[in-house]
Amino acid sequence: MKEKNVLLIANQISKSFEATKALDDVSIKLLRGEIVGLIGENGSGKSTLSSIISGVQLFDHGELILNGESYLPNTVLDAIEHGISMVTQEQATFDKLPVFANIFVGREHLFSEKGFLQVNKMKREAKKALEQIGVQHIDPSSNMSSLTFEERKLAELARALYSEPSLLVIDETSTTLSKTGRDILYRLIASMRDENKTVLFISHDIDEIMEVCDSLIILRDGKLINTLKKEDFRPETIKEQMIGRKIDTDFYQRTECIFTTAEKMLVGRNLSYKSLDDINIELIQGEILGIGGLTDCGMHLLGQILFGLVRPDFGSVTVGNKKITTPIAATKSSVAYISKNRDDEALLTLMSVRDNICLPTLNRLSGLFGVISKKIEQNFVNEWANVLQIKMNNMNQAVLSLSGGNKQKVAVAKWLGFNADIFLFDCPTRGIDIGVKASIYALMNELKQRGKAILMISEELPELIGMSDRILIMKDGKITGDFVCDEEISEKTLIQYMI
Repeated sequence: MKEKNVLLIANQISKSFEATKALDDVSIKLLRGEIVGLIGENGSGKSTLSSIISGVQLFDHGELILNGESYLPNTVLDAIEHGISMVTQEQATFDKLPVFANIFVGREHLFSEKGFLQVNKMKREAKKALEQIGVQHIDPSSNMSSLTFEERKLAELARALYSEPSLLVIDETSTTLSKTGRDILYRLIASMRDENKTVLFISHDIDEIMEVCDSLIILRDGKLINTLKKEDFRPETIKEQMIGRKIDTDFYQRTECIFTTAEKMLVGRNLSYKSLDDINIELIQGEILGIGGLTDCGMHLLGQILFGLVRPDFGSVTVGNKKITTPIAATKSSVAYISKNRDDEALLTLMSVRDNICLPTLNRLSGLFGVISKKIEQNFVNEWANVLQIKMNNMNQAVLSLSGGNKQKVAVAKWLGFNADIFLFDCPTRGIDIGVKASIYALMNELKQRGKAILMISEELPELIGMSDRILIMKDGKITGDFVCDEEISEKTLIQYMI
């Protein structure tokens, strides 16, 4: 029977992956004219539920009802035909194809006449699709590989909205966008609500959920914990129901630097490349140096240069008396790097959790004749998987099959196990729930107390202020602000140097 104002009903949805029960009898209703938040810890079942609704995978048990009728999508295209589109957390584009082909992948038949593909028509429609979401600067003919990560997500958003869906699923997409990109996204989902359509909005950011959403679904360990209306939103209530316990609201807990020698662990001199202009940076033993700014300020590129992934046109990076020009040179100098773009740069997603965690440390784990004891390897992986609370079936599980947050935990675990002296962390807590954030912050403070040097690139101002001993703010490829952290630094102060 069709319920008034109800778009989609999920009744007792269950889904298992081998021994892991990702969803356990979850029942929800999505109403028309609402932005519905979906929140939970990593591995709580958020992405599994959204992917079932969006036709990515089938459920094991239960029932989906869309517009009062049974709904069982076999593919993503099937879901799109039923008015449901999704923008995923990770990259979902094909680098070797142009933008227009990515926007209409799987729907090429719309542009076929007498057996021939009307490429120019596709380009015109792709341009129109981008302009309809407020994006003017992306050339539909350009290769997807030439776009930034944010631009790729905007292209995906144009693809999702081209079919004018009645339900749009946004899976952690806002974490990859700059303020400009987020403004576009927020405007579009508000417009859908005004048109009496529905948005399922997945995010770890409680402040964002509280501001954007009209109602909230909370999952934990594959079970539905609660549904809340906006008037019942309380930060502490949401946190406790996500985690299942009370957590310290001040989980940054920056520790004092106990090293007074001020030894320079890593030095970048006169670094210039593309948008970067004459950057000078010194990372000191036993400190956390925060780098902040808007997404396109150059800070992510700086991290790549410091690890040797990108060679600057001018300037040099040194550790001690050794120049860092390649990632191999960096790791030999005990430098670790976690990229913001985990799927392409931080992880080998087709390989196992075990292989990824062990990869940087293979030389240290190997014994006589380079042979690695299976027991030593298992103990090593189990140690760091436990520290980061990685939810997996076993250590041989492919990283590709993990949730986004658990992928991030693997990326962090492999470098913590490497036991580097210098850590370059680019958005280390992106896509990680609040409980594990606290664990990572505690580990960073522990590393600092042991004399390690940490450079933390972050797009979150509370994280920068809460964790850093010093903060450098970047704008348009230059360092515009240099702060020693104390109680006087505010977000407002930092923002003035960012925009």
